[in-house]
Amino acid sequence: MQNANELESFRGDVRAWVAENFPASLQGADLAGIAGGESGAKASDTVRAGLEAWRQKLAEKGWGAPTWPVEYGGAGLTDPHANIIGEEIHRAGAYNPIPHMTGMGVTMVGPTLLEYGSEEQKARHLKGIASGEIRWCLGLSEPNAGSDLASLSTKADDRGDYFALNGQKIWTSGANISQWCGALVRTDTDAGKRDGISFVLLPMQQDGVETRPIRLISGISPFCETYFTDARAEKGDLLGNLNDGWSVVKRLLQHERQSQTGGRGVSMLDSEPLHVKAQRFVGTDDNGALIDKDLRQRLVRNYMDGAAHRLTAQRITDEASGRVEVSAAASILKNSNTRFAQQKAELALEIMGSQGIGWSGDDFAEEELGIVREWLSGKAMSIYGGSYEVQNNIISKNVLGLPETTQKG
Repeated sequence: MQNANELESFRGDVRAWVAENFPASLQGADLAGIAGGESGAKASDTVRAGLEAWRQKLAEKGWGAPTWPVEYGGAGLTDPHANIIGEEIHRAGAYNPIPHMTGMGVTMVGPTLLEYGSEEQKARHLKGIASGEIRWCLGLSEPNAGSDLASLSTKADDRGDYFALNGQKIWTSGANISQWCGALVRTDTDAGKRDGISFVLLPMQQDGVETRPIRLISGISPFCETYFTDARAEKGDLLGNLNDGWSVVKRLLQHERQSQTGGRGVSMLDSEPLHVKAQRFVGTDDNGALIDKDLRQRLVRNYMDGAAHRLTAQRITDEASGRVEVSAAASILKNSNTRFAQQKAELALEIMGSQGIGWSGDDFAEEELGIVREWLSGKAMSIYGGSYEVQNNIISKNVLGLPETTQKG
């Protein structure tokens, strides 16, 4: 248990450091979109220069991945310290771009490398992730292997000192702008469905890798199709044991679900509380209460859902008592956050009325257009990182201890 006085002192230090170091040129900029490489995010040279300077300062402090060991680019801090850093950066109207700049690096690849990686792999890859200099994508899903990921057919043939990868992946977020990929591949076609799979790391800038962006209805998409044609993955970049990639990817996906239990950086939906937005668009009575009583009740219910989610996340973190493993409880939080976030977006559009149906044009404010796009993008939360239904199966079996009802492979 952390000493309360020590944590408050640390908070004061963080607050002072952020106030002194966050570039004024970044105030109000769409840092999440810019850092994430999203096609709709625009930035001036001044903003991009400020973002790079801010990234370097955070990297020097080890705050890109503050709980990682110092020797791997982190700050060696505890979860409570890391939470304070996030809270104070958010309070200042700032944003930590490093997790976004690394794609799947900070949230998924890095934590899995810490557990399964060799010392050489950790030394080679982790500092580049923690500093925000190297972006990672993941080659998991395939056109015929989505929720049933173990049905994958991308093969990795043993060529002596390297593997040659052949096959297709889909929904590979940021593949077209990533330097490295963690891919789940079949290394033994004669083994059981989940027993002949391995997890390999490979560079994206090579002749054997082709990416094709996928256009989505929201107008912005991080997704790609990725094709491997004799793509090369070195034997030293096998993560975990040969043919035991299923164990590696299960842990990686738990880290993904854990990372999806909270907010996604800067959000148009968070620029104004829902009840304040409702007061502005819907109106109030003589006592200052919302005119629409039903809407008022649904807003309160959404606020309660959000509070319950945050408290549950904190309870699970406290019960872990500093243990590094991520449990199936991440599935509970992933579904809880999905439900809360989607309801919040629906309420925002309802509140804005006709201003909540805009796609472009001078009749709509930038914030209004952003909320519409976030509402559309948020529909994917029910699918990515493991669908809502798959998470319910995990909760049923691994949390509640109910009998296995899904097809075994």
